[in-house]
Amino acid sequence: MKISSRFTIAVHMLSLMHVRSDHLTSEQIADSVNTNPVIIRQISRLLKKAGLIEVKRGTGGAHLLRDAGAISLYDVYKAVEVVGEGELFHTHENPNPDCWVGANIHQVLELVLLKAQTAMENILKEMSIKELTDLIIQKKNASQ
Repeated sequence: MKISSRFTIAVHMLSLMHVRSDHLTSEQIADSVNTNPVIIRQISRLLKKAGLIEVKRGTGGAHLLRDAGAISLYDVYKAVEVVGEGELFHTHENPNPDCWVGANIHQVLELVLLKAQTAMENILKEMSIKELTDLIIQKKNASQ
């Protein structure tokens, strides 16, 4: 199980857009994320398609379309992660049907994995971009 870095990059991008009042270019965002602006533009397209940001070409930059308190980490996860029809876990293919474990493993394991995914999604639904940036600001202030 591994969620791609798109999720954490997208959260970083939205957090930066929340704390900055100006419209940020992909180059400015890439500088903060420490990645290539092309990656920022790719993720920006997904966030725009999800209705989380607006992007103006050129030096127009990007900004949040919704209040940061109304954007949950789950919203971001759903916008950028393409995990096999929404499934976080993938079971191995073709277990031996002649083995009693192999014949039954998927049916039993899928229930456990669905519970785990639901728990993770519920936790992401509980935290907004604003709450996350508030924690970042607290950490910054504590280190000064």
